[in-house]
Amino acid sequence: MGAVPTPSPAAGRPRHSLRYVLLRVLAAAAVAAGALAVERLVLADGPSRDTFGARVWPYEIDSELLDRSLPARVVVPAAAPPKDRTLLVFLHGRGDDERSYLVDPMFEALAALGGRAPVVAFPYGGGASYWHDRDGGEWATYVRTEVIPELVRRFDVDPDRVAIGGISMGGFGAYDIARLDPSGFCAAGGHSPALWEMASETADGAFDDAEDFARNDVISIAGSDAQPYTGMRLWLDAGEDDPFLAGDRAFEEAVRQAGGRPVVTNSPGGHDSDYWNGNWDEYLGFYAHALRHCDEGGGQASEDGIVKGDGSSRPSSSAAPRGGDRGAPAPGAPADPTSP
Repeated sequence: MGAVPTPSPAAGRPRHSLRYVLLRVLAAAAVAAGALAVERLVLADGPSRDTFGARVWPYEIDSELLDRSLPARVVVPAAAPPKDRTLLVFLHGRGDDERSYLVDPMFEALAALGGRAPVVAFPYGGGASYWHDRDGGEWATYVRTEVIPELVRRFDVDPDRVAIGGISMGGFGAYDIARLDPSGFCAAGGHSPALWEMASETADGAFDDAEDFARNDVISIAGSDAQPYTGMRLWLDAGEDDPFLAGDRAFEEAVRQAGGRPVVTNSPGGHDSDYWNGNWDEYLGFYAHALRHCDEGGGQASEDGIVKGDGSSRPSSSAAPRGGDRGAPAPGAPADPTSP
């Protein structure tokens, strides 16, 4: 018998090596697609949303005050630092929830701020709580003593760099909560805030009764001896066709008469998502600047709406400043982002 031939290196390879290679390529592509999917947020009731690198964390807050667990969504920008982050608590409007403002214009505006972008928290406040302490629950105290401390701890937030804002019902809530602790917020913003001058004008369910309205009448409180808004960075905007313009203007006048200098803008639009979605760059630009310069006191607004110096004024409705750097989410957040 002749010698047994030595097998060539190729002899030990799988018979279907081409198929094997193709499967490996497909597997690698699947992994890459999965990594890309992390950059996307799929809403249960809508199309894919581009988060521009931000991570969206579903979060539950166990409230002793309200005796139940309440949902929130927390958006951590791509360029957020690993610690001492800034925080914007953003309150939703009537009939909305913690997912209502997870929209493309918000994510795009947040990404444009780069390293100046705050962590943005969207807590749930019930269908018509109007975010104040009332018979149905201590909603303002919930935000101040349960939501904010929990977010500060869990998301590595600097407790001295917190702002609060909101849309419609949430805009009223932001003003009402901020006046309870003026030194606790770098800024407060009302976007089409639902403000009334008299209890008889209010929407059904907004307040328990006339006494409840009087306790939370931010227009009267703004002009009171307490003057809670005088040294605060304050933003107010509304569309030119907004039904709450009379109350908004009364609030502005009361703040100014007390020595405050709010940033106030009006532009075409109504009380709807088209108006709000067209202004996220201005909203987030204001908060980012206020949070960055929180220890400098109040600020004078320039024509682009950015606060400088010590006061604020009525700027034109132009775009907020934009940044460009991006980065990874910081450690210390919950396990993994999922659908909101």
